[in-house]
Amino acid sequence: MESISNIKRIHWIYQLKIVKLILLSHNGKKPMSSSTLNQPEVAATGKKGSVVNDIVIQIATSNGSGSQSANNILLRSIFNMGVPVSGKNLFPSNIQGLPTWFTIRASKDGWTGARREIDVLIAMNVESVVDDIRDLRPGGMLILNSELKQYLTRTDVKAHIVPFNELVVQCCPEVKLRKLVTNMIYVGVAGFLLSMDIEEIKKSIDKQFKTKPKVADLNRNAVTVGYNWASEHLVNDHDYVIERDHKTEGKILIEGNMATALGALYGGVTVVAWYPITPSSSVCENLIELLRHYRHDPDGKATYAVLQAEDEIASIGFVVGAGWTGARAMTATSGPGISLMSEFAGLSYFAEIPAVIVDVQRMGPSTGLPTRTCQGDIMKAYYLSHGDCKHIVLIPGSVQECYEFAMESLNLAERFQTLVLMLSDLDLGMNNWMSDPFKPPTKDMDRGKVLTAEDLDKVKQFGRYADVDGDGIPYRTLPGTKHPKAAFFTRGTGHTAAATYSEKAEDWKVNMDRLAKKFATARGMVPAPVIEHQGKGDVGIIAYGSSDVAVKESLSQMKAEKGLEATYLRIRALPTCDAIRDFITSKRVTYLVEQNRDAQMASILRAEYPELAAKLVSVLHYDGMPIEARTISDHILKFEKKA
Repeated sequence: MESISNIKRIHWIYQLKIVKLILLSHNGKKPMSSSTLNQPEVAATGKKGSVVNDIVIQIATSNGSGSQSANNILLRSIFNMGVPVSGKNLFPSNIQGLPTWFTIRASKDGWTGARREIDVLIAMNVESVVDDIRDLRPGGMLILNSELKQYLTRTDVKAHIVPFNELVVQCCPEVKLRKLVTNMIYVGVAGFLLSMDIEEIKKSIDKQFKTKPKVADLNRNAVTVGYNWASEHLVNDHDYVIERDHKTEGKILIEGNMATALGALYGGVTVVAWYPITPSSSVCENLIELLRHYRHDPDGKATYAVLQAEDEIASIGFVVGAGWTGARAMTATSGPGISLMSEFAGLSYFAEIPAVIVDVQRMGPSTGLPTRTCQGDIMKAYYLSHGDCKHIVLIPGSVQECYEFAMESLNLAERFQTLVLMLSDLDLGMNNWMSDPFKPPTKDMDRGKVLTAEDLDKVKQFGRYADVDGDGIPYRTLPGTKHPKAAFFTRGTGHTAAATYSEKAEDWKVNMDRLAKKFATARGMVPAPVIEHQGKGDVGIIAYGSSDVAVKESLSQMKAEKGLEATYLRIRALPTCDAIRDFITSKRVTYLVEQNRDAQMASILRAEYPELAAKLVSVLHYDGMPIEARTISDHILKFEKKA
């Protein structure tokens, strides 16, 4: 097994070709205050009343048209101009053909959550064009494929009709490539109309295609054709402007699933077993590439194992088996896979075998909406399996925490000899987010209570499930330990402290009470909740996961609009702890924000703190789209008005 010292010798990861992070030097500047929210600025290149660096751009194309690369180039170009930015890809669950939307939010104030109002629309898809144009805000900018101009009936938007099919002939002689190259032409047109620096766009192209110079040349030429045509044929009224700033210096752009893969690599994972499922597949796909690049001995032999199983049941079986042998093992899946893994989850819990599941949540139940986001697995993950069973659950709220919690989940699984679930979601996992660069680990891996042959020489007897230290966590040995005391039976049936078979009532109860004690010990060792914002009143907000960015923006909205200053606590893990109970106790009312229908986290808190149940008011969002600040603000302000 590879040591943590070997892992630390890896070149820092953002230098990797496969990671493709965008790095700038850091100047320590913070987002502007909430008082400037939505206030137009005067652009250096524009006019009074221009909207500067506070723009939502939606690009409507069809799935499989190759638009993703072009959209990410536009996103990264804005980022490279120093403007805080985020991107959200809304795509269908078929392979090709149905409408897809990519939404870029540029925010001078640093807000990276979803926002419902569309300022700039690039409409390229006939199947969705009517609805797309309808949803553009009054006064918005429309870049419309000339072949779709008959669908333009609104007079309250600024429309720019562009003959994309004619322009692509000028820059792409190969007919089969024109569909792809057209995407780069709309990047050029948008760049001109947003007053962007075309050189920044070209730099982003060079970075995207740095190993394919001919492809880079073709795309640079397409952007130039679009930009030049727009400058000659369209009027830039500077209504919406991307102006150079310095608020992204020292930041990176990265998807949550890549961050999770990096964390697993640095966390020392040695066995990965998985079955592909949207939206978790790229966790293991990215991890495989990282392992191939970095996990081998001096002779070039791999020091890891990756297995693509026949289904989710087999994948968790591999993980539990590998954890039993002493490997650091994990899988990644989504809701349907979690359902299939239920029985093995109980085995990991009861036989006390380390295992990690990364659950990138999607909309259920059943097949549901595979390419939509939600937080619908919270309760299932916490209680996964039958009987009395509770699991450690880590809930990252950012890409940085995806990285950190992937490492920590492997440590906690071995420390507590149990299954640990890390719950991300599609929004966090599959979209690009801005972050500070990640830091390499500074502490060694926590292998937990593992007895070596030398340790066994010092003890009178070894009871695999004995509570020696009073924390509920037993000691274990690894298979192959050469000592007469080392062996034990691993079983999912009733057993004694010595791991012998038993159906006696007293043995069963003693074991279940010890497992409960172990779980209570975990309350003080999982990532603690954090106060993200300290308000002045008696109103509290609790949220978790990817809702974090929307809650923070909502706090700014409610203060600016109604003077409401709530205090915000973010839950980062289960089991719960006293800090959560104390927070709810201290408030007149606590709004619990969740992206599911059934108030799953609220149900958990009410079960654990029944005396506080009446103080919790749920704010629920469950349409499959990322939650918006406006949704949260409207709900809380409406309730507060009634109160």
